[in-house]
Amino acid sequence: MTVDSDALGHVLSSIDLRVGVARREILTPGATFTVAADRVMLVYVAEGSVTGHPPIASGCRLDLHRSPVRAEITSDDEHARLIAGDAFVTFGQQPIALESAAQATLVVVDIELSSTARHLCATLPGFILVTGFDALEPAAAALAAQLGNGPDNCSLRSGDPVICRMMVTTVLLSVIRAWAENGCAPEGWPRPAADPFLDRVVEAIHDEPGRDWTVEVLANVGVMSRSVFAERFRQATGSSPADYVRQVRMDVAKRMLSAGSAVSETSRELGYGSDEGFSRAFRRHTGVTPSGWRTAQGLAAVG
Repeated sequence: MTVDSDALGHVLSSIDLRVGVARREILTPGATFTVAADRVMLVYVAEGSVTGHPPIASGCRLDLHRSPVRAEITSDDEHARLIAGDAFVTFGQQPIALESAAQATLVVVDIELSSTARHLCATLPGFILVTGFDALEPAAAALAAQLGNGPDNCSLRSGDPVICRMMVTTVLLSVIRAWAENGCAPEGWPRPAADPFLDRVVEAIHDEPGRDWTVEVLANVGVMSRSVFAERFRQATGSSPADYVRQVRMDVAKRMLSAGSAVSETSRELGYGSDEGFSRAFRRHTGVTPSGWRTAQGLAAVG
């Protein structure tokens, strides 16, 4: 399957995350590292090799020098073994155990996705794998290799959480992009709603989060009546149109504040009538004020 680059770019730009912890796991011969079923995790094999149980190379895998392969691979197949330079993301649908025959080093990053990112990734399989990631995406692989080196497990001199999150985001999106652009994406991905009319609505919200999005306006974008639109939107996304718009705005607000934007600038960009109204909405959503969020992200307040 060929993925439309504009659609893929839209999805990737909408994926927001918060890093839980980045660390290095050193496995001695015969040791096992387990990823729980409820964890979203990025894993990069920095040294050595590991075998997945169940075999994480089953299904669609991307190999650098050959076409994507869709096949069920048993645990004794050599292709089930991951070697240095391979990367994968698991979305927590099942537990995965990684076993090392010899010493191996894994860069492991726990990831918390925003609600919009979880929705956009919902049509992905339980895990995605890119073998030869270091050769296919050398810059992103170099970032991956640096994660987990510092005393606080986040690397980068002072361990700045903003820089760490940017690094992890770059690696994560590079893995997804390489996997999707080379034919491994499931049919219909990256269509968030699997409905061309709702796709139009979702794209409009993400393109202009600060617009005054009433249910009537959104229904017109989707070429539906208000009642039909509201029901179809809830069934497709699991939330009401108003809640979805609010979530998108809060996700954008967190990214803007983390990048250094002033509270007033963020408020205006997202269509709030006053900084006070924006601050109240942000606090209801996150539990902290916008300035408190920026401080927690390691930024000095500027507005």
